[in-house]
Amino acid sequence: MLKKMTFFLMLFSISYLCAADGKAIANKLGVSASSKASAQWERAASQDREPFAGLSADEKNALLDYLIKHAADSNTPEAAGM
Repeated sequence: MLKKMTFFLMLFSISYLCAADGKAIANKLGVSASSKASAQWERAASQDREPFAGLSADEKNALLDYLIKHAADSNTPEAAGM
């Protein structure tokens, strides 16, 4: 039973660490969501420009989702220090 529980916790921990969210990716790349409008982020993603160049499809989707939700023209723009 203890081995099963340990295995489950290790599996969960690994999957959690591997699945980075958009905010973590943006912080890692030094990107501020409120520096552009949502249409600008969509255009950069569709043309595979910075900061999207070199990211996997999952990372690109997570980052784009975060950047659009917190873009300068969104209802919840990213505030300084958050």
